[in-house]
Amino acid sequence: MGRLKTIARRSFLIGSAAIVGGVAFGAYLVKRDPENPLSLDAAAGDAVFNPWVKINADGITLIAPHADLGQGAASMQAMLIAEELDVELDQIITSYGRPAATYYNTALAAEAVPFRSNDEGFAAETMRSTMGAVMKVLGAQVTGGSTSVPDSFDKLREAGAVARETLKAAAAAETGLDVSQLKTERAAVVLPDGTRMNYTELAARAAQMDPVTEVNLRDPAQWRLIGKPLQRIDILAKSTGTQTYSIDLKVEGMVHASVRMNPRKGAPMLGFDASAAEGMRGVSQIIGLPYGVAVVADNTWRAFRALEEIEIDWDVAPYPAEQDQHWAEVAASFVPERLDKEWRNDGDVDAALDGAEVFEAEYRAPYVAHQPLEPLSAIVKVSDGRVDIWASHQLPRFVQQRVAAKLDMETDQIHLHNQHAGGSFGHRLEFDNIDVTVDVARELPDTPVKLTFRREEDFAQDYNRQIGMARGRGTHANGQVTTLDLDIATVSASRSQSGRLGAPVPGPDTQIAAGAWNMRYAVPNLRVRAYAVPELAPTSSWRSVGASTAGFFAESFLDELIHAAGADPMSERLRLVNDPDARAVLEAVAEMSNWGSPLGPRKGRGVALVTSFGVPVAEVVEVTDTDDGIKIDRVWLAAEVGRVVDPVNFENVVAGGVIWGLGHAMNSEITYSDGRAEQDNYHLAEGMRLHQCPVIEVRALENNPNIRGIGEPPVPPAAPALANAIFAATGIRLREMPFFKTVSFV
Repeated sequence: MGRLKTIARRSFLIGSAAIVGGVAFGAYLVKRDPENPLSLDAAAGDAVFNPWVKINADGITLIAPHADLGQGAASMQAMLIAEELDVELDQIITSYGRPAATYYNTALAAEAVPFRSNDEGFAAETMRSTMGAVMKVLGAQVTGGSTSVPDSFDKLREAGAVARETLKAAAAAETGLDVSQLKTERAAVVLPDGTRMNYTELAARAAQMDPVTEVNLRDPAQWRLIGKPLQRIDILAKSTGTQTYSIDLKVEGMVHASVRMNPRKGAPMLGFDASAAEGMRGVSQIIGLPYGVAVVADNTWRAFRALEEIEIDWDVAPYPAEQDQHWAEVAASFVPERLDKEWRNDGDVDAALDGAEVFEAEYRAPYVAHQPLEPLSAIVKVSDGRVDIWASHQLPRFVQQRVAAKLDMETDQIHLHNQHAGGSFGHRLEFDNIDVTVDVARELPDTPVKLTFRREEDFAQDYNRQIGMARGRGTHANGQVTTLDLDIATVSASRSQSGRLGAPVPGPDTQIAAGAWNMRYAVPNLRVRAYAVPELAPTSSWRSVGASTAGFFAESFLDELIHAAGADPMSERLRLVNDPDARAVLEAVAEMSNWGSPLGPRKGRGVALVTSFGVPVAEVVEVTDTDDGIKIDRVWLAAEVGRVVDPVNFENVVAGGVIWGLGHAMNSEITYSDGRAEQDNYHLAEGMRLHQCPVIEVRALENNPNIRGIGEPPVPPAAPALANAIFAATGIRLREMPFFKTVSFV
């Protein structure tokens, strides 16, 4: 038996208050449910059973508050509601809804605490509950951290069940029948004689009733949608080029704009000369801003062209101007005063290293851009007492708060109409497109302004993935790894990003060494330390965040130790692994790849196991060393996620993560010269080319009762598995990304 107002897996209330950062949230605040946003503008006859379901005579609308960034979140959310509501996906309308505190993300707490995801001890669970309470009180509506599925899985099914049972109660009230005599299917209540009462016909009656909150969720054996191969609700539009993204939107009466901001990220503009652009065709206004220049025109192309003609004097960068200086600062950070946290210290590492023959290695991971296919854009209309924003964003309530503060307005005067995004990978957690468009739109009151970033501007203004290095020391004996000591130094993307939100990260940053400190191995002597590099160029969350770098460091160094010991990379990992889920995924990829079977000449296989966002992922890459370069032949991947909602989408998202991880490891980096990013378009920051894409085989394991997300976890093991495979084929160790600096690819 479930209740809509009850969290099934753990309570949000710890004693009488949840405490974080010195702020106490009393029991009342923690227990209180936020207002249902659907009730704020409900018309007569609208049945709004809860914040996720609205039914009226015109149709069935399901609210999917997690942003769809191409990962299928809208379909997933609709599927979960539809499963219990007994509707088909072709019978519904989906909407992001208005930003609201009630859509707080319950799953964010798992990654916000300094405990391994498989730690279910009292301290870990207590802190997760406390952080969950904080998320609720703050109304943290967030899409990120691979949390959309775990956040939605229980609450959206329950929302559908509440609507279903309330509609049955409405039908019972109209017919005089007992609810137990009624069933539901295809958006209708079915009477014992087969008569169908459509949900849309029952909505007016249901709207007058209190929702039925005591509901039973269906047994998995009864599921019609969850776990079944289905077609995503957006696949037809995306396959035919008719899907509307943020950049495609048109609003009546809008003008077009674009901007050039200081390419030395965060520095101001000193002055500009726009005389050559003022008379250009279509240009209506040139606006100087503290950080750059915007052009308003009658179409986007003319705004782009005019910006090229403006001479601008930029201030110097607030960070080191040259890339070598960035690396030098990282290298100088392996000192006690910059120690962020010693995350693991198992056994006695110092004693094990003392007097032993120590194996050492150093690794590097560069800045990389988010580079989604859709550049940043937004439409903003500033009117007296109201602001409308059309854009795609992962933090919709933060958008409201930020714009309200900028314009000295109340948050309920800011109306964000969230949109589909053509990719993000963390890019749409930032606010540059919103800030700039608001700054321009406030100069043109009552006029919708559509501002679009040029691709080059999108690259120049990105907040890239963190730069980092690792230094490893280890020992082996009798063919076994006995000591692994790994020091990791990166800038803190979490602190950089949170600082721009005005919410500094208290305590150590769990992400600096994520993918390493939470490794699921029982090395007898194991130490992982994280060092915080002072902020250089500003950084942000990039798909899989810290695990994208630390996972490469940890699994590469472990592989080197295993080879130095003369052991088999798979067998030694299986010997060391101390977690049943991690063991299961390793065993799965070993079986999938037929590990240990003979390979042809100049071929090699590499394996890596990285846990991120609670998901252990094992990956095997097979390569051939051809006369023209490395060819990636096949990839096998297994992941433990607890439950797969949509198997077709799961396979596609995982394969996309593999391609993303491999492509960036092979080819991508951002470097700085004169304070500017040297790579400003895809030709200088390539991913994987189509002809380079390997055959990818995916397997989902569903043994763990905890539901996890899969958007980010396939990324971290890709780079080390590829590097380890290349070593197996060539004898060349790759310790620095991107790999094209050492080997070529075909």
